[in-house]
Formats: sequence, structure tokens, C-alpha cells
Amino acid sequence: MTPLVQAEDLTKDFANGSRALRAVDAVSLEVGAGQVLGVVGESGSGKSTLGRLLLRLLEPSAGITRIDGQDLAALRPRALRRFRRNMQMVFQDPFASLNARMTVGDALAEPLRLHRGLRGPALKEASGALLEQVGLTREHLHRYPRAFSGGQRQRVAIARALASQPRFIVADEPVSALDVSIQAEVVNLLQDLQRSLGLALLLISHDLSIVEMVADRVMVLYLGRVMETADTEALFARPSHPYTAALMQAAPGARRRESRLVLSGEVPSPLDPPSGCVFRTRCPFAVADCAAARPVLRPVGPGHLKACIRDGLPL
Repeated sequence: MTPLVQAEDLTKDFANGSRALRAVDAVSLEVGAGQVLGVVGESGSGKSTLGRLLLRLLEPSAGITRIDGQDLAALRPRALRRFRRNMQMVFQDPFASLNARMTVGDALAEPLRLHRGLRGPALKEASGALLEQVGLTREHLHRYPRAFSGGQRQRVAIARALASQPRFIVADEPVSALDVSIQAEVVNLLQDLQRSLGLALLLISHDLSIVEMVADRVMVLYLGRVMETADTEALFARPSHPYTAALMQAAPGARRRESRLVLSGEVPSPLDPPSGCVFRTRCPFAVADCAAARPVLRPVGPGHLKACIRDGLPL
């Protein structure tokens, strides 16, 4: 079966004076209908840029993105606007992503009119149904975002993303701006909606516990490159790349291992990344060959790939 979402060698360069900053570097991925791909990595790893590239909110410098077989780059502006009903985004900060001058009803009515052509009573009914779908009530339609808590605002943002009946959603750190006490509620809501609607979901998060709970597969990024990707259970049971192992061991409540892998130094500047393996300057297992050539993603198990030249490391 052809995956709903496909990206091949997706790359994004940002101009920075006379040099280019490569935020995403030849990333390929697939997400099937009803599947969740978690994307993890430190700040500056390219996670958010990747999510925006997949929805063509940013234009790629190279590479191809296909949604349901459609090459997004081939769509002209008008066709792209029509196609956007199939793909939506839930942003990190619900305080910024909702228009403070629009009521919740107006915020939901906009995509319902644009993408589904609803008017009059049908529009009002659909707006109310969306709020109920995310755990709010129809009485909330007439309120402004300032009247809601952070968790309620994110529920409204999720309802707005669902309004066009998309098949693919990118959720970019959807709970990191919320109080810890309500993060689990929003995560559970996203998970329930994804399963019941059969959505393809790209979940971007720095919280590994959330990714472990929700994702079917996980992709680990570092300086815009894929370090490792695998089924969630396999990755968390036995991380193969030193960077993945370090992320997991640094996470709160991490499972303790016999050997502790601690990263040293700072993340290099993406304007001047290290030669060969970009992680080598912080890797305790680095050898001279790590600087010679960029490691390719290679299989280390069924569906399990890593970009590292060494095997059998005591992670």
C-alpha cells in the first residue's frame, strides 16, 4: 500500500548573508493513513522546519513531498489552496495561533466555509459539533480566545485543524506551552482523534515520554539530518545511535542503563557543521573515520535504520 505521506530527500536552506544555513538535510520519510510518526531531537534540529516543509508552508530547496500521491510542488497557488483541506497543522502556542479578535465560532466557520462550502444552519451545526468533538460545548462558540485556558485554546486549535476533514495533520509541540497538569488530557485527545478518524499524524515533540506513548515510528534528527528511525517499541528498547541513547538517558524518568552516555559540548552551528558525521564532535565513540564521509542510513534491524559507521556500541 502506498503511504499517504511521502518525502524524498527533503532539504531546506535559509540564506544567511553570503552563506546558507541548512535546516533540513535530505530527509526522507513515509507516514501511512492511521499511523503516527514521532520526530524528536534537540532545539535547532530542524523538526519544525520539516513539519512546515511537508505542508508546503515553506518551499523546499530540494526534494519532493507527496500527499496521497500528489506532488505538492506541482500545485499552482489556487490548486494548492484547494488541496490544503487534506493537510492541516496544530501549532505549538495556542495563545498565538488563534486570532484574538475572532470568536471561536468565527475561527471555526472560516475553514468550514472555505473547504466544505457550508453556510447558514449547516455551518452553525458543524461548528458546534467540532467543539463537542474536542471536549468543549456549543456555548463556547460565542466566546473569544481570551476567555479560555491554555488547554481549552489548544482544543479549539485542534477543532479548527479538523474542520476541513484533513487526512494528514502535523502537530508541532502541541502541549509544550501548556501546564503539565493538562498536557496528558490534550495528548489523549489527539491520540483518540487520530485513531477514530484514521489520520496520518506527524508528532513533533521534545518530550520522549509523549512520543513513546503515541507514535508508531520515531525519527531522530540532529542538525537537520536523520540519525536513526525505527518502530517505537524497538527504538526505546534498544537505541542504536549514540545520539538517540543520549537523548533517552537525559530524559526525565529515563530507564537507567548499566552505562550512562552523557553528551559533552554544544550543538555546532548549522552555518558551519562538522564534516562527515555532524554528531561526531559530541560523540564519545567518535573515531577519525567519522570525519571522512557522511554516514548513510543503513539497516540494523527490521525497519530500523541508523546513520553511524560503528556497530555493537555499549549504549
